[in-house]
Amino acid sequence: MQKQITTLLFDFDGTLIDTNELITQSHLHTLNKYYPGRYKREDVLVFNGPPLIESFSTIDPERVAEMVETYRAFNLAHHDELIKEFPDVLETLKELKEKQFKLAIVSTKFRDTLLRGLNLIHLDSIFDVIVTLDDVKHAKPHPEPIEKALQLLGSEPGETLMVGDNSHDIESGKNAGTYTAGVAWSAKGRAYLEALQPDFILEKMTDLYSILGVRHP
Repeated sequence: MQKQITTLLFDFDGTLIDTNELITQSHLHTLNKYYPGRYKREDVLVFNGPPLIESFSTIDPERVAEMVETYRAFNLAHHDELIKEFPDVLETLKELKEKQFKLAIVSTKFRDTLLRGLNLIHLDSIFDVIVTLDDVKHAKPHPEPIEKALQLLGSEPGETLMVGDNSHDIESGKNAGTYTAGVAWSAKGRAYLEALQPDFILEKMTDLYSILGVRHP
C-alpha cells in the first residue's frame, strides 16, 4: 500500500443494503408493462447498477421518463418489504466511524429513496457525506461523483477506497484515482468483479479491518 487509507466510499444498492430483489422486481414490473413476456429475471440483471435513465434509454428512448416513473412508483410501494440487511455492515461501519475513518456513500440512486433505505437499516447517522444522482451531472463510472465526495470530505484519491458491487463502482474509482474493492456478495457474482481487477475483493464486510490495518473488535 502506497498510502494509508483514511477515507471509505461505498456504493449503496447491493453493497451496503440488499436491494437486489427490489431492483429485479421493479425492472420486471416496468418492462413487462411495456413489453409483456419479453423479459425474465436473468435478462434484467444487466440493468442493476447504471442509472435508470441510462438503462431505459437502451430499450425505449421515446418513453424513458414514463418508464422511470413506473419503475419508481413500484419501487417505492414495495421498498420496505423487499430490502434486507447484509451481514456485518452496520457493526463494521460503526466501528470504522469510531476509529475516525471518513465515510461516504456515492450512489446512482436518487436521494429520497436512498435516505429511506438508510433510515430503515439504521445507517442514517453513520456517513459524513452522501452523493447521489441528484448531486452530479455525470453518474458513475464518470469520476465526478467520487471527486465531489472527496472534495466535501477533504480527502485525496490516494488515501481513499471505493467499495462497490458493480462495474460502475470499480471503474469510477479507477477513473478518480482511488483504490477499489469489489464485494463478493454482488448479485453478478465474484467472477464478474474479479474480471474488473479491483485492488481488493471483500468476502464479507469485516474484511475491511485487515485491509485498513484495524484490529477486529
